[in-house]
Amino acid sequence: MSFDSLVDQTKEALREILPETIEVTDIELEGPHIVLYTKQLDAFLSGGDLLRQIAQRLRRRVLVRSDPAVLIDPKEAEAAIRELIPVEAEISALFFEPETGEVTIEAANPGAAIGRQGAVLNELKRRIGWVPTVVRTPPIPSKTVEEVRIHLRNVFDERRTFLKKVGIRIARDRLPEKIWSRNTALGGYREVGRSAHLLTTQNSKVLIDCGIDPGSDRTPYFNAPELLPLDSLDAVVITHAHLDHCGLVPVLLKYGYHGPIYCTAPTRDLMALMLLDAIKVTNQEARKGLYDSSHVRDLMTRTIPLRWGETTDIAPDLRLTMHNAGHILGSSICHFHLGDGDYNLAYSGDIKFERSWLFNPAANRFPRLEALILEATYGGYRDVQPSRQQASDDFAGLASKILSRGGKLIVPVFAVGRSQEVMLVLEERMREGKIPRAPVYLDGMIFEATAIHTAYPEYLNSQLRTQIFQQGDNPFLSDVFHRIDSSSMRMSVLDSKDPCIILATSGMMSGGPVMEYFKAWAPDEKSAILFVGYQADGTFGRRLQRGLNEATFMDGGRTINVPVRLEVATIEGFSGHSDRVQLMNYVATLDPRPQKILLNHGEESKIIDLSTSLHKRFNVETRAPYNLEAVRLL
Repeated sequence: MSFDSLVDQTKEALREILPETIEVTDIELEGPHIVLYTKQLDAFLSGGDLLRQIAQRLRRRVLVRSDPAVLIDPKEAEAAIRELIPVEAEISALFFEPETGEVTIEAANPGAAIGRQGAVLNELKRRIGWVPTVVRTPPIPSKTVEEVRIHLRNVFDERRTFLKKVGIRIARDRLPEKIWSRNTALGGYREVGRSAHLLTTQNSKVLIDCGIDPGSDRTPYFNAPELLPLDSLDAVVITHAHLDHCGLVPVLLKYGYHGPIYCTAPTRDLMALMLLDAIKVTNQEARKGLYDSSHVRDLMTRTIPLRWGETTDIAPDLRLTMHNAGHILGSSICHFHLGDGDYNLAYSGDIKFERSWLFNPAANRFPRLEALILEATYGGYRDVQPSRQQASDDFAGLASKILSRGGKLIVPVFAVGRSQEVMLVLEERMREGKIPRAPVYLDGMIFEATAIHTAYPEYLNSQLRTQIFQQGDNPFLSDVFHRIDSSSMRMSVLDSKDPCIILATSGMMSGGPVMEYFKAWAPDEKSAILFVGYQADGTFGRRLQRGLNEATFMDGGRTINVPVRLEVATIEGFSGHSDRVQLMNYVATLDPRPQKILLNHGEESKIIDLSTSLHKRFNVETRAPYNLEAVRLL
């Protein structure tokens, strides 16, 4: 369907559904949305389910906004907002967007600002014409969240033009032949790292993830002919913000991709944090980077955030719905609906099929599902992890032992996910007296990543949300945690003789501040290093796990050898990945169960093992593709 045809179809639907008293003054495309402008916003919104009827008729997402001519002055609107919204909402900021007729209200208590069944917001719409959106004031201020919001306001005109182009591209006519589809493995197959999948139909091309390999300099197969030219892609979809899934998205923009990037809002913000930190680490190590901060800003401009459960057109024959993956904040299983009910498939990304300290288990119910591209990080038959409770007990036991003998405990963590879970365990066990009270230092991006978690409470599990926002007990703000915010503070901790716990990035010890603590304390037999996350082949963390006795580093142009005498331990139960039992249970409980499963994101032996087991147990077609292999889906 062309843009003109879509506008004509919209006008016809409006004539049939809207009463004559409601006039639509303009129709625009804005990315996946159809935007309707009206001077009778109050009548439109109070007219029952008019918006739902229009969206169902057009089978597209529809927004309605006030015609700019009826918006009252922002100063008058602000006065009305502060009059109508009760003081207990604790408004912290207001942001007006004249181009869209929207006003964003930051409030410490969003429920009070919204009112029972949206009564306060509805009254605001009637009074001011502006469409209000309420967001929670982060309990821990996040520099990243603030800077992303400022950037999006600063590039509004550019972004509006971009979204219109995206909308026109989505609305283009389909080719008439019967739909077909294939998945091309561009990275992360029979290996862990550089995840990249290309979903192709006769009408569309979508890249799902584009990550780095944490153990080497390998990239996805950017030179694969199916991928080129990059601007032939309709969309890039990101499952979550770990760099092995998103670390090379800026490279796509640098070399010619100009289209949209779809992910959840927390994934967008965490991506900005992780990518900018990667640039910082590269500069510190005097290496040449593959991209710079301008490409990260461009990425933010081109990102279209989606909520879980929200179905969105992203190409003429593709609809995308994101669902909770349970892995890290905002991580998503990406479900694609092809054509007009022709085929449905899902990319799991990284999933955790277990309720964790932070998140609910991965979603396992879909309207339809013919194929699943499933991760297999812990897919081997021996990959059985202890429960979260057992992992917590083991952590407390090890920490107590190290602290009691006067040692230091180094915990290499990924800034996003594992660090927050370890913080929750440490706070709880120290509060209960099961770990001796000692300072817990946070080095790297951990504190900022934690702040982003509190900015998006709707993505946390219900128990943690209740604890933080209803009971007023925020474990992340415990006085046992101390943020390392300067090189002088880091040196002070390194020189200290007192026992302590260090949570520091990077999680696989491929650089970052954790290496400073390791170099200083590796010779100390009283100390220990504890791994709570996956260590990929080729990383320094994996070498330590295998029994490295001496580590060699370059320091100011000279080689230094550091003996490794500290205790090396691993606790698997903190992993954000499903183990073998959970992966089998996930497929067992899928509703509906897919007819075809493709395995990726795992060592070759584990992928083959899981593929064989799934086929034998569930009698479904399973495949373990190689990189650069294309598998026909439909």
